[in-house]
Amino acid sequence: MAKLTRKVATLALGTAFLAFSLVAPRAMAGDPPAKATYRDIEQKLGSVPGMFKVFPEVGIAGAWSEFESVQLNSATALDGKTKELLGLAVAAQIPCQYCVYFHTAAAKLHGATDEEIREAVAMAAITRHWSTVLNGMQVDPAVFRHETDAVLAHAAKMAKAKVK
Repeated sequence: MAKLTRKVATLALGTAFLAFSLVAPRAMAGDPPAKATYRDIEQKLGSVPGMFKVFPEVGIAGAWSEFESVQLNSATALDGKTKELLGLAVAAQIPCQYCVYFHTAAAKLHGATDEEIREAVAMAAITRHWSTVLNGMQVDPAVFRHETDAVLAHAAKMAKAKVK
């Protein structure tokens, strides 16, 4: 848990630094960060959707920076379709009707098929199901990891045998 907390803190500090480094030049030029951010959003999206307008102005530059640098960035490790299918799976679990609508439409825009969308939601449901069982039954994490490693080693061995 301590490692996770440190990772979250490091990620938060990194995100804050990135947001500041992107906003600072605008702020130093005498342009309020929110106003400059809204112009950037409108330039990139064609308008400023309400979700950005309701966000506190003091934080909009950082929120937009995060959205733009990960979700809208085509030069990330995950392609757009994968990111949107992940977003849909999470949105279905939260649950968030707004997010489900957005990520479904965005996934389709990135080429996701109806079957891929159904599978992403089904995977979210399967993950939630087994998470409920494992947590509710208080399965020992060390035993779970050991069993998982054994199952995955077997799967790798079977996959390698199939290739030959």
